[in-house]
Amino acid sequence: MNDMISAVARHGYALTFAFLFGQAMGLPLPASIALIAAGAAVASHTLLGSGIFLAAFLALLGGDTIQFWLGRYTGWALLGFLCRLSMNPETCMLRSAESFYKRGKATLVVAKFVPGLNTMAAPLSGSMKMKFEQFLLLDSAGASLYILIYLLVGYVSRDFLTATLRNFYAAGRLMETVLFVAVIVYIVYRVMQFRKYKTYDVVPRVHVSDLAARLAAGESDKVQIVDVRSHGYYDVGAERIHGSIRIEPNNLDEEIKNLSKEKDIFLYCT
Repeated sequence: MNDMISAVARHGYALTFAFLFGQAMGLPLPASIALIAAGAAVASHTLLGSGIFLAAFLALLGGDTIQFWLGRYTGWALLGFLCRLSMNPETCMLRSAESFYKRGKATLVVAKFVPGLNTMAAPLSGSMKMKFEQFLLLDSAGASLYILIYLLVGYVSRDFLTATLRNFYAAGRLMETVLFVAVIVYIVYRVMQFRKYKTYDVVPRVHVSDLAARLAAGESDKVQIVDVRSHGYYDVGAERIHGSIRIEPNNLDEEIKNLSKEKDIFLYCT
């Protein structure tokens, strides 16, 4: 913590801005740790609290605004890229969309505290056509809450964190071993998860022209077309493929009972 506080004290506002802007743009940076260190630096009177808050707020709001408009114009392409580190990108996006469905647009206020959702919230809001003014209001509230809480943690716990890390440094060899084992366990976990989700890569896909050809040939009684668009991309008045049915993707256990066992089933989403 002393090293982090020293770095923040030397480079101060620029370093805080860089960490938070990078996180807002999807980079795996420890922005919360940087804020805690900045809070400790404020407690030691090496930085001004108002200056740190302003730098952090502009970084988060600037990065989120860029992500919002990228999401508006690139849609699922950007969301898929941001979810690429997830073992199952489609599930990653569905979970984020589900958070908006259950908690509404106010999800933006707490999104930065939720791993995964903190990166997806801004572009998802853009792709869902949320009004920019509404996004700006909710995102500003969320950014302010996030910054204040972590700055406060650093401010009130400076002495405790410094003493704790001093003990870690004293047990350096043991900590190296623990960290090495933790990295190995994490790698094994990721490999197991990859093998688990790899199974779903075999789901067959069909080109829209092939389905259109079957319908044109009078085979509509042999196929069932299902709209599985997630929340935010579908509403009651949304246009659907003629003859398709709508099922709720977050209630598949019940909705799947409505699917025919005698027909070829074709699913489509956004």
